[in-house]
Amino acid sequence: MATVLCLSKFATFRPRPFSSPFPSTPSLSTTSINLTLAPSFSSATLSFTWDDVFRVSESQSAAQPRSRYLQGFSHKVQLCNRASEKQSEFLPFVIEDHVVGFIHNGFVEHLRGFGEVFVFPKDKYNGCPNGEIVSLHPLLKTTEERTSAVGYVVERLGEEQIPGIRNELYPVTSSFGAPIFFSLERAAAPYFGIKAYGVHMNGYVEVDGEKHLWVGKRSDTKQTYPGMLDHLVAGGLPHGIDCQENLVKECEEEAGIPRSISIKAIPVGAVSYMDIDGFRFKRDVLFCYDLKLPKDFVPKNEDGEVDSFKLIPIKQVAEVIRDTQFFKPNCSLVIIDFLFRHGYICPEYHGYLDLLRSLRIGDCS
Repeated sequence: MATVLCLSKFATFRPRPFSSPFPSTPSLSTTSINLTLAPSFSSATLSFTWDDVFRVSESQSAAQPRSRYLQGFSHKVQLCNRASEKQSEFLPFVIEDHVVGFIHNGFVEHLRGFGEVFVFPKDKYNGCPNGEIVSLHPLLKTTEERTSAVGYVVERLGEEQIPGIRNELYPVTSSFGAPIFFSLERAAAPYFGIKAYGVHMNGYVEVDGEKHLWVGKRSDTKQTYPGMLDHLVAGGLPHGIDCQENLVKECEEEAGIPRSISIKAIPVGAVSYMDIDGFRFKRDVLFCYDLKLPKDFVPKNEDGEVDSFKLIPIKQVAEVIRDTQFFKPNCSLVIIDFLFRHGYICPEYHGYLDLLRSLRIGDCS
């Protein structure tokens, strides 16, 4: 007997969004800091001060042999690209013959109880355990119907299965700029393994010919990566806004940068990574921007998500990234890319090409 799908109970649901995790590894810093690490680094409480940051940044590790200097950077890239050997544990999430995500076998079991939303046909996609895939019920035809129905499931699964709902929607698509099949709560994105996009901006100042980077310290009350170092401006790319407009909005909210200045930010490329942590599969692409700021500009946070800002010479920022885990992990990738592009990492260092290539090891599409 054919299944009759009732959409009425989804009609009034307004989906909400979430965030992501991280494992703990010991800090390479020799400073005295208190790291109270939770099972996932994203929710860890890191207790360190700006004094700790500057102690590390003023170290002389740049004098290390060229054969070892890039190892600390490579380690930060590895932290964003864990457990690739576990990809076989995930089923393809397929819509209209397009693979839009990957869902862990264990999380799939939570979805089987929602037969009016998800179906599990056999197919011949490579790497599928038993040839099974995850798809949406064929009666869910429109973007709005799919968004509402999947949002209903996310709501029902609740904080226990998908912690950190943020009431922000991400577009679900096979690649950037491709048609959008539906929109999904941000926090649920890694549980469905969809492609997620963001914008990160290197806000820098030149002082006596030397580049200095504005660095933010996240609020201790942030749901993800509390107290960690961050870009001057960064944010996920939600549904319905393009990269430049999203960057301009984030500039105003996070650092008080007026549109007359932020509109001058230059798009300089992208980094990508794929990270597996339990049921979560992050497949992220970050669009990178550089903005040269006036010397007299001082950022001011407007949304309460940043505790404070400091202007730090880029060479010292590099030392902090190399020798500690003070930075939010994906920020390290964007800043390492900045170091390449501005000549702070040169081909004479052992592992130069490997590190350069690893910055786009994810599905950059």
